[in-house]
Amino acid sequence: MDPVKKSLWSLHLAVILLGATALFSRIIPLSALDITLGRAVIAFVVLALLVRLSGGNLRFQRTRDIGIAIVLGGLMAVHWVTYFAAMQYSSVSVGMIALFTFPVITVLLEPFFEGIKLVWQDLVSAVVVLAGIWLIVPEASLGNEVTLGIAVGVFSALLYALRNLLHRKYFSHYGGAQAMTYQTLVIVLCLCWFGSAELYQASQHTYLMLLILGTICTAAPHALVAYTLIHLRAKTFSLVACMQPLYGVVLAILVLNEQPSWQTLVGGIMVISAAIYETINANKLHPGKGHS
Repeated sequence: MDPVKKSLWSLHLAVILLGATALFSRIIPLSALDITLGRAVIAFVVLALLVRLSGGNLRFQRTRDIGIAIVLGGLMAVHWVTYFAAMQYSSVSVGMIALFTFPVITVLLEPFFEGIKLVWQDLVSAVVVLAGIWLIVPEASLGNEVTLGIAVGVFSALLYALRNLLHRKYFSHYGGAQAMTYQTLVIVLCLCWFGSAELYQASQHTYLMLLILGTICTAAPHALVAYTLIHLRAKTFSLVACMQPLYGVVLAILVLNEQPSWQTLVGGIMVISAAIYETINANKLHPGKGHS
């Protein structure tokens, strides 16, 4: 098979697997923090082995990169916890749509990192995203679990956007799998103090689900992404990555029998449309830059 076509299929598989991570917020009977800790432990071990087996090393190129890795890992720790929490409060569909406000949040934050100016189209995208989220929100009260889930999901998106911007500016000289190895290690070190007894006394089935989450749905897709970026343009990667919430919602409907309301579907279309637009626009302005 042609390397480009093979990479494109691999990328879609990676995005499907990343979308499937959302299902585990419902499948695994643990708190968001415990799920994240278990996921990070397994992902770190597998990613470290993959880096070593592929001939890479885990040494830092510069001493200052250690501090940057700690900051990025800390942001990822809270991002992953809030990512699962958002879907436990509301639903997989709502949580994933809230998370994918991050491309527009990224555009709004970029002027503080890249020294560029906002254009009116970016502000329109932000308004479209706000309208989509407003459509999904059932009531303006955090006492409502769906509203709380949306708020936590948008906060998770903010952390993810910050992590991506910092990564691109200060840590992009490391490959994707290597960078995630450092960050999953930091996540483990941050969260190991807060793991509950339920995690350490979980059933074999729960540990099996954590193993699948950490390997097939975390380490494997990150390794696939690193492979596909060898043959695919950053624009192609970014656009396919925007399919993640669509795959996640479809999987939630098929596996968990979720039934998203029409407001959720329409709001989701608005949010994802803005994400796709900003992705296309970003790659026109910065054709050499991709998402980590």
